[in-house]
Amino acid sequence: MALIELQNIFKKYQMGTTTINALNGLECKIEKGEYVALMGPSGSGKSTLMNVIGCLDSPTSGIYLLNGQDVSGMTDDELANVRNVEIGFVFQSFNLLPRTSALENVALPLVYAGVAKKERLERAQAVLEKVGLGDRGDHKPNELSGGQRQRLSIARAFYADPSLLLLDEATAALDNESEARVQEALIALMKGRTTVVVAHRLSTVQHADQIAYVEAGRVVELGTHSELLQKAGKYAALVNLGTLNAEA
Repeated sequence: MALIELQNIFKKYQMGTTTINALNGLECKIEKGEYVALMGPSGSGKSTLMNVIGCLDSPTSGIYLLNGQDVSGMTDDELANVRNVEIGFVFQSFNLLPRTSALENVALPLVYAGVAKKERLERAQAVLEKVGLGDRGDHKPNELSGGQRQRLSIARAFYADPSLLLLDEATAALDNESEARVQEALIALMKGRTTVVVAHRLSTVQHADQIAYVEAGRVVELGTHSELLQKAGKYAALVNLGTLNAEA
């Protein structure tokens, strides 16, 4: 059974008298446990697609089934509940609370779920251990390196054990060494979990089960890294798959 199924998804924005078709009849299916990367040129609809998949935005029309549940017509409150239960987010900008300890940053999602403080902190500590930050729980985000902050945001995303993990260019701003450490943390935690990433760097997408190439609001190609590499000349943004090969 697919965890994500998008059927004829349209997303339109009105800018003055101009209608922008960010998603244009998009179709996509992602199976449970699958690791899928989204690629495409700027303005192709990748970010809008990620917002729809993450229940941060609703499609103008079409059907979005998440874990068998139609979320395409839900209210904002209903979508917020789905996000809290089903989805973990990792952003390039970290989105951490600056004056809160690493341990409390990770434990924050379960505050709203009514879980007792002792249990929250114990679970948070266990997740910090998994990403190699077990001894950094009392540090605030500004006392951590960029790679450590990203591992902290990963720990927070995994804390509630979501069925779906979304990463929006989560390693794009890191140096090679920090990215390698973050990738290690991700690989260990991603195993068996449905993961969708927006990325441009080969080091992020080369191990994906599938890469979805988005153009003009549609998925126009879907395949493995090697399959899309053969089509690099067809789509400008796919050239990155080949030219970054030396960095792998």
